Amino acid sequence: MAIKETIHANGFDISIYTNDFQNEFISLTDIAKYKSDEPNDVIKNWMRSRDTIEFLGLWESLHNPNFKPVEFDGFRSQAGDNAFTMSPTKWIEGVNAIGIVSKSGRYGGTYAHSDIAFEFASWVSAEFKLYIVKDYKRIKSDENNRLCPPSKNGHKKASKNEMNRSSGNPSLQHPHICYLSISTTGPQIMPKSLNLYS
Repeated sequence: MAIKETIHANGFDISIYTNDFQNEFISLTDIAKYKSDEPNDVIKNWMRSRDTIEFLGLWESLHNPNFKPVEFDGFRSQAGDNAFTMSPTKWIEGVNAIGIVSKSGRYGGTYAHSDIAFEFASWVSAEFKLYIVKDYKRIKSDENNRLCPPSKNGHKKASKNEMNRSSGNPSLQHPHICYLSISTTGPQIMPKSLNLYS
């Protein structure tokens, strides 16, 4: 994983990492520090809940072709029981999870895909989640401006290659305009096709 950014939320720094610069992983360890000096215990307590296990299982089933549903069913049937324990490593190894990552070393800790991290932040504190989302939106807006800087008139300028590719097809004269899509599950930058001549 490569360090990408840091969210500054109400006096707490929360690391963001990425493997592919598309799927971002936010530090659950850093978020948990808002609640306790023992962040690993906070994460384990969250993962004991049946609602959490069901959410994580649904996320994995939507995003992970190698997810192990039989093993998941075993965890789900035990979740919420007094004797049930769950850790990030147990979850990752048990169901072949990709939405949560445990790392050791300098930037060690537990990281989760932004969808999962925002769910965890809601459990820790709704107020704190709003601080996280607010700064995450700022980071995404800054990133959008770096990737798609507006021209003087506020529109992205088309490169010569874009102009050459689109010659002869009026619907491709301005093939892509960048925009920022922000939701509670995390903003994403994506090109939006725009037909200016229809």
